[in-house]
Amino acid sequence: MTATAAIYLAHLNPMTRAHEAIITSLRQGGHHVYVFPVRFIKDGREVNARSFPFTYEVRKQMVESVFGDAITIRPDYTFYAPFVKYMPPLLSSRSWELRNKIVAQVKEKDFVSYTGDRAERLMLRAYRLRPLRASRHEISASSVRELLYQQALEPGNENHWRDKVPAPAAEIIMKNWKVIEKLARIQDDTKRVMGMKFPREGYK
Repeated sequence: MTATAAIYLAHLNPMTRAHEAIITSLRQGGHHVYVFPVRFIKDGREVNARSFPFTYEVRKQMVESVFGDAITIRPDYTFYAPFVKYMPPLLSSRSWELRNKIVAQVKEKDFVSYTGDRAERLMLRAYRLRPLRASRHEISASSVRELLYQQALEPGNENHWRDKVPAPAAEIIMKNWKVIEKLARIQDDTKRVMGMKFPREGYK
């Protein structure tokens, strides 16, 4: 068994080459990688929006298409409506319950966590998740999403989003292209609270 686990909390909406590089780097560092794609659940169903187009199962398929069973993918990074109960971070007991639920899935005694964002790193440290020092990658999922929406609105305009996504994940995106076509035509129904983005549906 690997001596140290690495917890990677991520949106993965969609999976990009940056995510692939991060997970590969963690594995090369000798870590057993646990990927926790975030979910927002209301009345037993996952809430999706323009910022969160793909379901947990689709995102899990993306990661598995690249890494197979070499890593562990878990659904425990889940916010249950009303999401406002997880606010404010650190002071909310719900946020600590979520943290403890995630850590409980890690079999190794020792673990670290990953983020390339300085503010997120401070938050992970406050939650005692032992973040590694890392730099943000150039490719962001938000920029790839916008390229997907642009192509959905202008089908003849190839904008090279495939260059920014692992090939197996790109095929999964194409199989779920109707989701992109639907969300490309609506506004993003999300809100940002203390640096965290939530769907408006289910927030209160």
